[in-house]
Amino acid sequence: MLKLFREIYKNDYNINKMKSLRQLYRIGHGPSSSHAMGPGLAVQALKQRYANIQSVKVVLYESLAFTGKGHLTDRILTDEFFPIPITIIFDLKTKTPHPNTMDFFLSMKEGNPIFHRVESVGGGALRWVGEKDDIPDVYRENKLTAIKKLCQDKQWRFSDYVFHHENQDFKAYLNTITLQMLSTIEEGLKTEGLLPGTLKVHRRAFKFIKPLHEQETLPQREHRLLSAYAFAVNEVNAAGGIVVTAPTCGASGTLPAVLKYIMEEEQVPLEKILNGLAVAGLIGNLIKKNASISGAESGCQAEVGSACSMAAAFYGEVLGLSLDQIEYAAEVGMEHHLGLTCDPIQGYVQIPCIERNAVAALKAIHATRLAQFATENHKISFDLVIDTMYQTGKDMNQKYKETSKGGLAKKYRVS
Repeated sequence: MLKLFREIYKNDYNINKMKSLRQLYRIGHGPSSSHAMGPGLAVQALKQRYANIQSVKVVLYESLAFTGKGHLTDRILTDEFFPIPITIIFDLKTKTPHPNTMDFFLSMKEGNPIFHRVESVGGGALRWVGEKDDIPDVYRENKLTAIKKLCQDKQWRFSDYVFHHENQDFKAYLNTITLQMLSTIEEGLKTEGLLPGTLKVHRRAFKFIKPLHEQETLPQREHRLLSAYAFAVNEVNAAGGIVVTAPTCGASGTLPAVLKYIMEEEQVPLEKILNGLAVAGLIGNLIKKNASISGAESGCQAEVGSACSMAAAFYGEVLGLSLDQIEYAAEVGMEHHLGLTCDPIQGYVQIPCIERNAVAALKAIHATRLAQFATENHKISFDLVIDTMYQTGKDMNQKYKETSKGGLAKKYRVS
C-alpha cells in the first residue's frame, strides 16, 4: 500500500525532508483549516492561474461532503469565487484516496474546460494531485531521533536546530504568530452571545475571567485561566474569526492558551516564548510529515493530540528542560490522546471541539511537569508514538473521522 501511495503521488511526495514551519503556523479564518482555509486557498490559487473563468462546478467528497456545511466550506468557496457563478455538489457516496478531496471543473470564456483535483491535507495545506509540489523543503531530517542526535553532537537545543534551518527573519515571523495568538485570545475574552449555527452554543470564555471565590488556590487559577484562553480562541474560530493554525484551526486554542498563561503568570520573556514556538512547530511538523494533522484522516488525535504534544514541547523549551525531557513531554501529550475520535456535532467546530482544546491545554502542562521527574528510563519514543497514532488513525472506523456520522454527532439531538 505504501508503494502504491508513493507511485500515485510521486510528483509531490518526498520521504526525506520537511518544509518550513511557515507552512505549519498559518494565520487565517476559521472554523476549519482543512474544510474552510484550504478550500479558500485553492480558489485563490485557481483565480491567480486563470483570468478567464466563466463558471465553476466543485464536487466535495467524503469528510468535505459530510461536514462541509457545518464547516462553512460552501460559503468559503462561494465567497472566494465571487462574482464567478459556482455550483457545489456534496458527493456523499464516492470514495477518494484522501477524505478531503475537491474536484474543480472550470468552464472558460475561451478555450477548453479545465479540471483540477485538490486534496486539503490539514492545517490549510493543499496537495494538487498530479502536480509537482513547488514549496521548498528546508529540513533534512524527518525523525526526532535523528534531530536529537544532531543536536547532541552540535550541543544545540531543538530551537537552535530550527533557527539554523529557517530564514533569518523567522523570529520576526514567530513574533507575528505570537501577537496574533494573543490578539485572538483578547477578542474571544471580550465577546459574548451565541456562536453561529443551529446548536445555539453560548460563548463562555468571558465567564472564566473572574474567580468563583476570593480564596482561589493556584491550581484553581491555573485551570481557570488556561480554560479561559483556550475557550476564547476556539470560540473565535467557531465564529469564523482569525486564528493561528497550531497545527489546525480546530486545535488552535491549546498552544495559545499555554503560551499566554506561561507568558503572564511566569513572567517569561519574549525570547523564550519564540524559542518555545520554534520547538512546538518542530514537533507539529514531525507529526505532519510522519503521520497526519487532519481529523478527517486520523481523527481528533491528529488535531488536538498534536496540539497537546506541541504545547507540552513548548513549555519544556521555555523551562529549559533537556532534549530528553522535551521529547518525553511531547510523547506524553500525544500518547494520552491516542484513539481520540473526531465527531463534531452537525459538522460545527463547537461541540466537543471547544472544551477539548481546554482539556488538552491542561494536559500539556501536566505532561511537561511529569517529564521533569519521570524522564529517566522511559520506554516510548516520540517517533514511536507518532507511528502508533498514524496506524491507529488508519484502523479507526471512518465514521469517527470528521464525518459527523458517529460518536456524539450521532447520539446528540438538538432539542
